[in-house]
Amino acid sequence: MSGIIATGFSTGSSDGEMFSLQADLRRLADLGVDTIELAVTTLDLVAGGRIIPERLERLLAVTDQFDFRYTVHGLVSSNFMDPTTAPYQMAVAKALVEVCNRLEAGILVHHGGHLRADQIHERALADIREREALTELAEFARSHGVRIALENIFTTEPGQYRQTPSEVAATVRAVDHPHVVALIDFSHAYIESTYRGLSFHEEIAAMAPVAGHLHVHDSFGRPQGFYTPYHPPENTAMGIGDLHMPLGWGDIDWDHIFGALQFLPETIMMMEIGPRYRSEQPACLSRARQLAGLEQHKAAAQ
Repeated sequence: MSGIIATGFSTGSSDGEMFSLQADLRRLADLGVDTIELAVTTLDLVAGGRIIPERLERLLAVTDQFDFRYTVHGLVSSNFMDPTTAPYQMAVAKALVEVCNRLEAGILVHHGGHLRADQIHERALADIREREALTELAEFARSHGVRIALENIFTTEPGQYRQTPSEVAATVRAVDHPHVVALIDFSHAYIESTYRGLSFHEEIAAMAPVAGHLHVHDSFGRPQGFYTPYHPPENTAMGIGDLHMPLGWGDIDWDHIFGALQFLPETIMMMEIGPRYRSEQPACLSRARQLAGLEQHKAAAQ
């Protein structure tokens, strides 16, 4: 048993309004998807750390139309290591925990922190600052029935301080709170392992025992570097960067990963493979269910 209980897709608004989100939720429901990760920060739900009530009610009116299990993706720019923005980050994160509670979403995704190359004087306390903030957020999340899923990210600029996947796992272990789990983003781990000269499989194996959430999408593990494509598909053509491709388009050995690793109970596997690949999503859904062993469980139940 892998510990995985569900799989589905992430989605959000394409224009800041609820209508585009609602349309994509309807499309995904028609595909037979039962689990959704909502990129709620594609909507203006929070301003200055405060929930905008009428916006949240509009979101709930949309999500209540569907019988999905929901999780929530927080700020893509979330960063508890940066002392300048940390208070604002905390206010937003707590507001999003409340959004999770209203949505009956048990997971809030939070990105691991980083420092710029010029923030040398902040590095000594960066890991401690993040751990303390995660502990505070986890205590707040406990009373709302939400777990914080700390996601591994890859280095995005020269000289940046960023934790490796195994170091993210060490952070989760150090926090040692039942409402903080690791989130393995396999493509992110692949890219960072290539950049650092680390073993991809050893890095994700270090995360697996404390991982309660997964992000799945394919790539070739090649860092973006300074290359900027004229069209985004040119990155896909060269296999460069965090591509979020359909399963099987890259060279990640999914069968080996899901045959070898065990995750925490109640883990959800979310595919960050968006509407750009809507034609490939049905095949990805079938493949993900097979990798997670969910097809076998469904057959056994019948």
